[in-house]
Amino acid sequence: MPEGHTIHRLAADYAERFLGQQVRATSPQGKFSDGAALVDHQVLDTTEAHGKHLFLGFGMDRWIHIHLGLFGKLGFGTTPAPPPTDTVRLRLAGPDAYADLRGPTTCALITDAEKQAIHDRLGPDPLRPDDDGGRAWQRISRSRTTIAALLLDQKVIAGVGNVYRAEVLFRHGIDPYRAGRDLTRAQWDAIWSDLVALMREGVRHNRIDTVRPEHTPEAMGRPPRVDDHGGEVYVYRRALQGCHICGTEIRTAGLAARNLFWCPGCQGAGGAA
Repeated sequence: MPEGHTIHRLAADYAERFLGQQVRATSPQGKFSDGAALVDHQVLDTTEAHGKHLFLGFGMDRWIHIHLGLFGKLGFGTTPAPPPTDTVRLRLAGPDAYADLRGPTTCALITDAEKQAIHDRLGPDPLRPDDDGGRAWQRISRSRTTIAALLLDQKVIAGVGNVYRAEVLFRHGIDPYRAGRDLTRAQWDAIWSDLVALMREGVRHNRIDTVRPEHTPEAMGRPPRVDDHGGEVYVYRRALQGCHICGTEIRTAGLAARNLFWCPGCQGAGGAA
């Protein structure tokens, strides 16, 4: 499932291609035909992301809500657009570009009130300028749940997925099995600030890179990572390999329905890695 930086990047991609333009909206697959008909020939006037939720605004009280889920894909192209395949849930097309949405968990036309209800159930998003980590801390500081599970709970913090979870905990030397209430406020503030910076870089480069400059392949004289997720990381999907910092074998285990990765050498005492 795409992490939050990808959804914010997609919001920017839609804005770059269609904002302020009257668009054609169709649903070749047929599952969104009614919604597409209501925004067809309307002007896209805003795009927005909150966590893993994407919103396309078409004037008062009319939003397309998209959640890609595990299998959703968005593809952009330039006009003239080729004929859409019958797997396209939603095609938006403007004078110069088109966007095809396939296989999302959600593609629905919603009202302002329905959109606000989605925001209300989500935690703060490190990529939303008006959000901060204080609201998340209120829940984390009282919770017996592990910090690794809390980071994936979209009601606590929105947009963090499995990669950012593993990597930010490593970068701050935090045992993923530590209960939320056993973190200090200073530790949480540092994690939040790091997520803000890392996820902004993720939006900018459209990939997740989490290693510090002194730990890049060039700096360490090691081969670059080869993985279909791309990006240089410390622990994510590096099970049984040696830690870049201490050489300890990276471990993996299931936690919160996802595979957790961590270094028992660097993440045992709570200091920064």
